[in-house]
Amino acid sequence: MTSRRTFIGGLTSAVVTACTCEDNRVPLSSKREAPYLRRVDAHLHVSRGGLRRAIEIMRQEGIAWGVNLSGGALGHGLERQREPTKAHNAPLVTFTSPHWPSCGERDFGARSAEALSKAVALGARGLKIHKTLGLHAKGPDGELLAVDAKELDPLFETAGDLRVPVWIHTGDPLAFWDDPGPSNERHAELAAHPDWSLFGRHVPSFDELYAQLERRVARHPKTQFVSVHFGNCAEQPQRVAASLRRLPNLWLDTAARIPELGRHPPLELRQFFTEFRDRVLFGSDLGVGAAPSPLFLGSSGPDAPTAE
Repeated sequence: MTSRRTFIGGLTSAVVTACTCEDNRVPLSSKREAPYLRRVDAHLHVSRGGLRRAIEIMRQEGIAWGVNLSGGALGHGLERQREPTKAHNAPLVTFTSPHWPSCGERDFGARSAEALSKAVALGARGLKIHKTLGLHAKGPDGELLAVDAKELDPLFETAGDLRVPVWIHTGDPLAFWDDPGPSNERHAELAAHPDWSLFGRHVPSFDELYAQLERRVARHPKTQFVSVHFGNCAEQPQRVAASLRRLPNLWLDTAARIPELGRHPPLELRQFFTEFRDRVLFGSDLGVGAAPSPLFLGSSGPDAPTAE
């Protein structure tokens, strides 16, 4: 598998190996299409029941290919997700995930690595690491598993050996650690999703988690990492830029952080995108389930979102 370049939102971006697919014949139907333009959404969550709906949305919006990060774990949903995707010749590549309920087992890392190998043989094209790692998953000793826990090394080394990329979500927006009251800049979001608040909980700080993420990426130079949600630190683009300069195997996507980017000086962000134009992937964080279940973009509010 080789990298493909695509033009997204006026920026030239390298779409890493996950989006090199077997069939490139899916037509673009958007009025905005052009011969050189093949949009790729590198961050989707599509359920089995939402597959047809997702395909229709993609065609309406001129999305040629998408990365479905909700493939599930081997033996726990992945096989059921892959079958309809293949049957519909869907313009999606499917990722797999570790089976986090098993994280308390002492051989969790080695078994996850073995499961990844089998999942790739079945057609999975990448590995998705959920924010569960670092915030919720506990090891055999009952303590939280760090993002850079050494017992997970076999999993990330195997990803590198198999040449499949790792999309990794670490931590959450900085405001989630603050009092979720009316003065919180994400009050509306946290009011709709109160369980997302990390205020007063026994979890690592944002800075601790970010340091764990950087150590994880540095430890596996053969493995490609996509740090989702604008490098998991959209509030501090210069911090993300420093990570990208230091870690050549690191990419990022824009999923669910477009509003966050709007707070920064335009010239500063223009310079960021210019410097890292081959390492920023477009991602929407669009979630698609079977109708009439609501769509979502990153999160939803108290009212069900419309298609618009």
